Amino acid sequence: MPGVVYLVGGAVRDGLLGLPQPEKDWVVVGSTPDQLIALGFRQVGASFPVFLHPDTGEEYALARTERKQGHGYHGFSVDFHPGVTLEEDLERRDLTINAMAQDDQGRLIDPFNGRQDLEQRLLRHVSPAFYEDPLRVLRVARFASRFADLGFRVHESTLELMQAMVASGELDHLVPERVWAEFAKALVSTRPEVFIEVLRDCGALAILLPEVDRLFGIPQPEVHHPEIDTGVHVLMTMNRAARIGGSAEVVFALLLHDLGKGLTPADVLPAHIGHEKRGVPEVNRVCERLRVPGAFRDLAIRVCELHLRCHRLMEAQPSTVMELIEKADLLRRPDQAEDFILACQADYQGRKGLEDRPYPQGERLRKALKIALAIRARDIAIEGLDGLQIGEKLRSARIGAIAGSEDPAG
Repeated sequence: MPGVVYLVGGAVRDGLLGLPQPEKDWVVVGSTPDQLIALGFRQVGASFPVFLHPDTGEEYALARTERKQGHGYHGFSVDFHPGVTLEEDLERRDLTINAMAQDDQGRLIDPFNGRQDLEQRLLRHVSPAFYEDPLRVLRVARFASRFADLGFRVHESTLELMQAMVASGELDHLVPERVWAEFAKALVSTRPEVFIEVLRDCGALAILLPEVDRLFGIPQPEVHHPEIDTGVHVLMTMNRAARIGGSAEVVFALLLHDLGKGLTPADVLPAHIGHEKRGVPEVNRVCERLRVPGAFRDLAIRVCELHLRCHRLMEAQPSTVMELIEKADLLRRPDQAEDFILACQADYQGRKGLEDRPYPQGERLRKALKIALAIRARDIAIEGLDGLQIGEKLRSARIGAIAGSEDPAG
């Protein structure tokens, strides 16, 4: 191959951390697009040349430099002539731990002390050019959440730079799709709440999610919420969701489930009666602004509106259980029941000192749904009944079956 090829970025970082390397990215120094295409590589990059290897499908990028010319993520001028050096390519990267390379002999090239920062568990920017790309504020927060369990933290100088970027107004130029892409990746990390914490520390949360940011400092009744602060509770629920195996949709629903508490009148605090209904329009507003996928939006709305009903299931009559099943649309979409239950469980347990308390409500809902789904219109006498009457009779049969299954004498 013309030029010199180096393994770069996350594969080098994760290899040094002893983590799996599912994807490998390569940089080619001293080559041109025509030379790679002649070897069978397929170009996929639009603003700068990125190529897919004809056999492995791995990405190969020409070494490049970038210079800020406008606002936002796309406001860059890219130079990828054959004279660009490996160090120049690495210098444009965001964090020192992502600015390392290995040659074909496995030797480390580390001009910005990324290995030292790995050992010290630091997320530190490579150069002042970090300031030029506002998306890096979210990327740093995402790496902080991804590596939180390994003890990583954002270096003070990098956090100060992120704060300056927020103050400059550059985040206003980020397109929703790019913002959501970073959120989506952070939601599947082992510590998704750290993503929100870092965004809040640098001031970005107030810009990107003011509906969540204003929850911090809002009190809740201590008898139900020993942690008191609503924002802290939200972070605890996200953490709990990740711990019990909740999906990205579940974690996102927890992020937004208490938005209604941000609208509670000050004179009735710390009570939040009716916050579930007040929160639904707020959830919709966030999802529309970030262009959140439908599956995330749907679950977030249902959890926001119905989580308290789920918590009260152990005292509920069978008809009330059936009503929750219907309100949560679980008869039509039973495959989404587990996400709904896990989100409610994480809210119930995401409280100071209550993380391990049982959640039998989840099992009652699972059992009741299974029973309800087993009864179909063909199983009951419907001759001579119209559609509405059939629906009412079917519902009554399901409620009766749920009641019968729970009757100790039945």
